[in-house]
Amino acid sequence: MKKTLKKAGGILLLAVGVCASLWAGGTSEAPSAGKKAGVTKIGVSKLLAHPALDAAEQGMVDYLKQTGLSVSFDSQNANGEIATASSIAQKFKNDRADIVVGIATPSAQALANVFTDIPVVFTAVTDPVAAGLVASATAGGGNVTGVSDANPIKEQLELFKRLTGARTIGMIYSSGEANAIVQMEEAQIAASELGMAFVPVAIANSAEVKLAAQSIIDRIDAVYIATDNTVVSAIASVSDVCMKAGKPLFNADTTSSDGIDFFLSWGFNYYSLGVATGKLVERIINGENPGSIPTVFLSDPSEFELWVNLDVAGKLGLTVPQDILDAAKVIVQDGRKITR
Repeated sequence: MKKTLKKAGGILLLAVGVCASLWAGGTSEAPSAGKKAGVTKIGVSKLLAHPALDAAEQGMVDYLKQTGLSVSFDSQNANGEIATASSIAQKFKNDRADIVVGIATPSAQALANVFTDIPVVFTAVTDPVAAGLVASATAGGGNVTGVSDANPIKEQLELFKRLTGARTIGMIYSSGEANAIVQMEEAQIAASELGMAFVPVAIANSAEVKLAAQSIIDRIDAVYIATDNTVVSAIASVSDVCMKAGKPLFNADTTSSDGIDFFLSWGFNYYSLGVATGKLVERIINGENPGSIPTVFLSDPSEFELWVNLDVAGKLGLTVPQDILDAAKVIVQDGRKITR
């Protein structure tokens, strides 16, 4: 169930996370990191470098550094390669890491495949159940726990349709990421419920993103991009294709919207996601069993941001109602980013 923060013009303006009942969980016999007398070695495996995942990592590191806990970090970047993510997991095992953290689904899956005897913490994973990381998001169990970045996709598309009048939505997604497939399927269902045609196109790597955008741009009214790591890493190329074609872009990852020609961006502040991840790691270091911690879904309004680009709106002939502007965290106007 998603919480509604505000209704505007008869639609959900901001919807966040999952209700607090998801915090209820069971117990498990899985091992915990325990409270260390020395330094707790934390292995961090990130799928690839882009603003959202970088912010999640930084939020976790910053939080843990200010706790006073004695920790060290071995941060590794898989550069978008699943085989590299597996090699990183093996490295952490050889190095006898105390806790491992997987940032994005493929990295978390690689860690969970290697480690059964130490805590695995995931973050920036949309659907940990579909990804095979946990059996249930609510019950805990095993040695894996983490933080989801599930977005309110239907509400995002509803707002996008309201402001653009789009009848056909295009979406580029990565066929190699479980979270990307889940989001594409959810977007397809949401578009149908909203009376919109849906045109998806799959890509295998970031080099294919621009060509994918070009392949559908003449058949759609607007482009929606979810929190898909591979696609977001090349979001500037999507923005370029959209602007040349005069089509609005919705980017669900606000962190990567800085400096591109998006129209709307509404989603998580990934630094906050990282802070939530750091809090989980802290609980495990202090002796809590990861198997007793259900998946965390963020629900604080401050952890979501709505960005509106009035410069792009003007170029596309779109009008943004005052209620949307009032709710915006960031407005881009006259080339300036105005944060409120």
